[in-house]
Amino acid sequence: MKHTVLIFDSGVGGLSILQEVRQLLPNLALSYLMDNAAFPYGVQPDDVLLRRIVNVCRSAVEVLQPDLLIIACNTASTIALPALRQQLSIPVVGVVPAIKVAANSAPGGHIGLLATPATINRTYTDDLIAEFASGCSVHRFGSSELVLLAEEFMLGYDINSALIEHVGKWIDSTPTMTHVVLGCTHFPLLNPLLQKQWPKIQWIDSGNAIARRVQQLLPVILDDNKSGELQLLWTDAKQMPTAAETFLSQMGPISHAAPLSVKEFSYT
Repeated sequence: MKHTVLIFDSGVGGLSILQEVRQLLPNLALSYLMDNAAFPYGVQPDDVLLRRIVNVCRSAVEVLQPDLLIIACNTASTIALPALRQQLSIPVVGVVPAIKVAANSAPGGHIGLLATPATINRTYTDDLIAEFASGCSVHRFGSSELVLLAEEFMLGYDINSALIEHVGKWIDSTPTMTHVVLGCTHFPLLNPLLQKQWPKIQWIDSGNAIARRVQQLLPVILDDNKSGELQLLWTDAKQMPTAAETFLSQMGPISHAAPLSVKEFSYT
């Protein structure tokens, strides 16, 4: 049976999730949706984001009819998952910071959480730390700048100096951390630079866990001779997402690329 998965984010960050899903389940047809008309999410009020995320995702599901939706954005997941699961008839998989993984790998040690300010300050994050990392010292760093640096990196800009200065100040000001959780899906895109500059730190993200969850929900018969189709959609008709198109094209031909018309849905 042919299955299709819709992967949603405000920008290019969700491509880190798509890459993991593609690697584990290459036969799945994948559609990547960027809400670049409302990027970045991390600086907007929650009530505005909730309505926006629901409208964009429902519009896309209505057009594409996917079998599963991945909310490949920590901010969007913490805000909109309950509403989307209530309103959609398909499974909706969200992303949360991999705090449990880091804590299990460094019991009683010093671990870091690198995320957007919105994720860092949420009660949801406090609860994750209390439940899974109460025995660890968790050092948090909320950065919107790193989201923008990841977007620039995907466009081919040299951001290495800015990355070292920005993240280095935080690392230098904390006790030695053995593991750092990348709590924003944009940040794993910077893994090559992070690992090169700080090789003694294990940088942990949720991509593989999300891919394995998709595998559980959508059993796929693997065929080495066939790769699933790739589609690209975005919400700002005036701004072609060049970086996302380039990234996707490295995995195979893009069968469809077009702006998405966002509808307004009424809901409670």
